[in-house]
Amino acid sequence: MTLEVDGPVTQRSVLDALEARYPMLCGTVRDQVTQRRRPFVRFFACEQDLSHEPPDAPLPDAVGTGAEPFLVVGAMSGG
Repeated sequence: MTLEVDGPVTQRSVLDALEARYPMLCGTVRDQVTQRRRPFVRFFACEQDLSHEPPDAPLPDAVGTGAEPFLVVGAMSGG
């Protein structure tokens, strides 16, 4: 999907735009109170794991231009 992000393109701004467009996702990807990502949710872009980067760190330019996707990946454990 394509999202319009105002200001710098960061994890926080992308997730804010995602939750604004799809309010039913609020609290699914990140905690509503602390804004931290949920366990077993990872963020990837440009073949890099960005899950432990600060939420306000700029994402790679290729994500901002739409050349590369920002991936939100969920996992399960315990089979």
